[in-house]
Amino acid sequence: MLHVTPVSAFRDNYIWIIQPGPATRQVVIVDPGDAAPVIEAIEERGWVPTAILLTHHHFDHVGGVLDLVSRYPVPVYGPDNSAIKGVTHVARSGDRVHLDELGLTFEVDAIPGHTLDHIYYYGHGALFCGDTLFSAGCGRLFEGTAQQMQASLARLRDMPDATRVYCAHEYTQSNLQFASAVEPDNPAIDDYIEFATRLRVQHMPTLPSHMALEKKVNPFLRWDHPDVRQAAMRHASAELSDDASVFAALRSWKDEF
Repeated sequence: MLHVTPVSAFRDNYIWIIQPGPATRQVVIVDPGDAAPVIEAIEERGWVPTAILLTHHHFDHVGGVLDLVSRYPVPVYGPDNSAIKGVTHVARSGDRVHLDELGLTFEVDAIPGHTLDHIYYYGHGALFCGDTLFSAGCGRLFEGTAQQMQASLARLRDMPDATRVYCAHEYTQSNLQFASAVEPDNPAIDDYIEFATRLRVQHMPTLPSHMALEKKVNPFLRWDHPDVRQAAMRHASAELSDDASVFAALRSWKDEF
């Protein structure tokens, strides 16, 4: 199992640092929006960067890349988007990122919706999904359509239940408030609210989540559950005949929640 450490950035971002094991000094950096906290963690812990993985072009995910590579000249894997500065290896759907120094391999797939260039990295039981999937939530539709996002989330939902989900933001508590409004009688949501509250009181991250939990509590993975469909139709005051329209109604509801 990977050893993954969160580095906090900005107000609620997590930059993930991947090690094959806790005793390994070589690390992979995921979505470094800010170089300063990453450099501080590297120097404090004696880590040796070997690669950077990027999920999409938003500044809070890529803003630290150039400063980091000027200090640590490592390969940078990212989506096919010329707006992202510093990418040395374009990672496209169906690719595999082989990090031979660490003995790690990650599968890449496109998951448009939040942005059109969004990709994920999956390997060793871990999913690095940027801003597409959050615990109990999902990203806003800044560039893609509801149909694209629902299809992307469907692919993530098909991953094994044990998959550890490394999202890029600490949004769990606010997402759970919305999930509870959608499914007020879902006991799994109530239990997760209590658990997340205990963690945050101790200033601990609620992440990673895991896919089995998300399938129980995340309304954006539960578009085909009867209670979620009914809640979406009641809120939209409309008949919703397909999964994408249910998802679109949920996303619109959350945007104004």
